[in-house]
Amino acid sequence: MNIYFNPLDRACKSITGGIRQNETVVFHVFGDSDEPCLFVYYKDGGEARYLHMDRSEKCWTAQLCLSETGLYFYYFLIGGSKAGLGKFRNIEFNEKIACYQLLVYAADFQTPAWFKGGVMYQIFPDRFYKGKDIPVAQGKRLHKNWNEMPEFRPNEQGKVLNNDFFGGNFCGIRQKLPYLKALGVTSIYCNPVFEAYSNHRYDTGDYMRIDPLLGTEEDFSCFMDECEKAGIRVVLDGVFNHTGDNSRYFNKYGTYDEVGAYQSRDSKYYAWYNFKKFPDKYESWWGIDVLPAVNETCDSYADFITGEDGVIRHWMRRGVSGFRLDVADELPDGFIVKIREAEKSVRQDALVIGEVWEDASNKVAYGKRRKYLQGTELDSVMNYPLKEAIIQTIRGKDVSVLRETIGMLRDNYPKCVLDSLMNILGTHDTARIMTVLGGKPANNKEEMSRISLSQEEREEAKSLLKMAAMLQFTLFGVPCIYYGDEIGMEGYGDPFCRHTFCWDQTDKELLAFYQKLGKMRQKSKLFTEADYTELFADKTCLVYERTNGVDQIIVALNLGNDLYDIKYNGKLFDILDGGIYAERFTISPKTCTILSNFTI
Repeated sequence: MNIYFNPLDRACKSITGGIRQNETVVFHVFGDSDEPCLFVYYKDGGEARYLHMDRSEKCWTAQLCLSETGLYFYYFLIGGSKAGLGKFRNIEFNEKIACYQLLVYAADFQTPAWFKGGVMYQIFPDRFYKGKDIPVAQGKRLHKNWNEMPEFRPNEQGKVLNNDFFGGNFCGIRQKLPYLKALGVTSIYCNPVFEAYSNHRYDTGDYMRIDPLLGTEEDFSCFMDECEKAGIRVVLDGVFNHTGDNSRYFNKYGTYDEVGAYQSRDSKYYAWYNFKKFPDKYESWWGIDVLPAVNETCDSYADFITGEDGVIRHWMRRGVSGFRLDVADELPDGFIVKIREAEKSVRQDALVIGEVWEDASNKVAYGKRRKYLQGTELDSVMNYPLKEAIIQTIRGKDVSVLRETIGMLRDNYPKCVLDSLMNILGTHDTARIMTVLGGKPANNKEEMSRISLSQEEREEAKSLLKMAAMLQFTLFGVPCIYYGDEIGMEGYGDPFCRHTFCWDQTDKELLAFYQKLGKMRQKSKLFTEADYTELFADKTCLVYERTNGVDQIIVALNLGNDLYDIKYNGKLFDILDGGIYAERFTISPKTCTILSNFTI
């Protein structure tokens, strides 16, 4: 049988991606068979239901309208044979078929308009820029040289204390806002800023207080005011799965002036933690005892974070535009719902981003299916699937993984989420993208601290990075630049990916390239919600279009050695070199090009 169905083709599925509850979606399966066709669907964990598809001259047709939100799966029975998800979302016959997916989300679900079409910039506060000198507290060490290597060697007890600091602070970020504006940045994502013992601050000491090493409350307010004037939103890191052991709430070392859970069962914080044997044996994040895990289902803890006078509302009232939720997989669904409600109660356009490393539409974590994108929890997630696909594609010279990932995201996610995805190439948890693309191995941390790319290797990695960045900036979602990637910083995993920003070693040519990409996104509104269309693909070449009916870009990625010609009507401009090409453009080997019908 000659059968065609692909849910990314609106001739086959009238709505691309997830659908709203009570919204009718029409399915067409094209084929030349006279056999009957059944549309088989079921809600996750539920019973299968069967719809008879009406036969016309060219296709079978079925309509579906679902009032209950949730994750559904479907396939087809054509003449008694099962047909389901195949390569690049095309239909295939197989007795052990993979099902297509249909996510049904709340009718009133929408994501913040201000985030779409912009550029995000991630800052690790201690390592970005020191705007003024702030002394460190006892037990902490301040590097004398900004460009020194972060401490990575364990002490005599075999622990890396993460108690070395470089002094980056809010005054420093504020002073560099013109630099960020020139990059086209519209939002800043800050790694944790609340009081903590360590330099990474994922061991929160006091959720209601800015870490003194980052500045005073006045410094924070001034920073927020200047960001608002510059048109830059601020998103904070919300670390609500665990606290520090050296915190107001656990108070293992007696640092704080109230009784912590570690000190007494009578502490008002005792119920927040899960002690196996009081006081020294307790649940902690991945067994790291300086990060005692909290019980998010504890009413007093949930109220402390999400209540009327809680942490979320406190910082939202200070001007914050949202939170990125650390280890969202480890936060109960109901707790994330409360976080969302708390944010939106202060600012309806608040942003809730989750740290999810896989497909967030169908993620299973700790044996439970998660409901991240059904309209009551997250607005968006960190787009690790796209990050990995871009890297594999660029390094492997094969666009198949990228095409599959693009198809998966478009098919599985609601469109409003798709346009709000946090598109990353590197973060504080991963090796620097230049180092990854350079491909130079290091076997241990001593080697990581010494190895860097040669000039020749850097040039090769930089050419690959430019291709990766062009994909990051032109695909659906919001590109997020990890501080320093735009100037070619290198570094393996933690802490080498968290080196201080190299202000005196800027790759000006790479920086100018990123500035052009940022300017392109500022110039056109198509990046907020434009459609995606694959125009051509083979093993080494991918050409796609994004258009909103007014503006248009064509992105051509050629990883092979062949030449390809694109033919079109009228004139298109090369975004990067400013060239004008009428009716034809030749895609050179090992290049990526952005053509548009507008100039920057």
